[in-house]
Amino acid sequence: MAQALRLAARARGRVEPNPMVGAVVVRGGRAVGEGYHKQFGGPHAEVLALQDAGRWTRGSTLYVTLEPCCHWGKTPPCTDAIQWAGVKRVVAAMIDPFGKVRGRGAKILRAAGIEVETGLMQEEARELNAPFIKRLGTGMPYVIAKWAQTIDGCVATARGESRWISSEESRADSQKLRGRVDAIIIGLGTAAKDDPLLMARPDSSRDIKRLATRIVLDSACRLPVGGQLVRTVAFAPLMVVHAAKLDAAAERRRAALAERGAMTVGIRMDKDGRPGIAALLKYLGDLEYTNVMVEGGPEIVAAFLRARCVDEARVYVAPMVMGGPGARRAIGGPDLSRLADAARMRLVSTEIIGGDAKLRYRIIP
Repeated sequence: MAQALRLAARARGRVEPNPMVGAVVVRGGRAVGEGYHKQFGGPHAEVLALQDAGRWTRGSTLYVTLEPCCHWGKTPPCTDAIQWAGVKRVVAAMIDPFGKVRGRGAKILRAAGIEVETGLMQEEARELNAPFIKRLGTGMPYVIAKWAQTIDGCVATARGESRWISSEESRADSQKLRGRVDAIIIGLGTAAKDDPLLMARPDSSRDIKRLATRIVLDSACRLPVGGQLVRTVAFAPLMVVHAAKLDAAAERRRAALAERGAMTVGIRMDKDGRPGIAALLKYLGDLEYTNVMVEGGPEIVAAFLRARCVDEARVYVAPMVMGGPGARRAIGGPDLSRLADAARMRLVSTEIIGGDAKLRYRIIP
């Protein structure tokens, strides 16, 4: 099962909104075939593993990270392929939460006389497909907040200087994340100040598996039409999220952005005067976005954290101390009045990249 999970993870960014799935066929105590779901719409892991095993499938055990599907979608049911191959036993890490499966695959296999077990390395399987599970359960994508900071939690000096806090190696690593998410979200302030592209660099093309939609939270459509985001709309999608109700001047600016190819989406405002975060995530979930990344700035990250809409944090901590009361902090917004309101996190992994500490946290609900 551990090998099946490793295989499944190879497809991160290639199969969404489908789950990542890996499979291994075992007969006589040794692996005789393996496979994983390589791309959206392509053959499923079970089918590829059975094909790889060839004549050794009869009487074998199939280890798979997710309950085999039992319905026609872009491919035939895997339960049919398993029966035809003569598999004797299926061990699935977890039941598929998708409504058309959800235990039916296991039931069909058992009715055909195949032994079925579930739960082996289930936590690891759920961690692997946490974005898929969240979207099915809530209708919203999995949200990753990413930022780089100094040891004392600063992202810029009092004069606004921030390039570069993180190392070149850390910046290259973050490009890989850009290349596998469905969307990258920033605020108007970051868009106007930094004039970013928000596209994975060409030199990281081997890590680019998805073309992320660049999303700017811009309540009054003030995004400059001459900026890089608008000028490159032919190369990567741009979505400007604005207030549902606009005055005449803002409507003219919205029309100008739309005329240049930007998608403009009206969302009701929250009490902070920004497009409502939960409403935006529900909209993105309806588009089947599975992973989105929040890149900033500090006020936007803080707003997502306050709304309890962040699932994971990726923090690059540079070995430097900025100091001073005027330095800009990584997380903006108003000060907390109660410790109970603080966002709690669980450290998942640490890694040293180019001298920086890369910290990965899961938010505790």
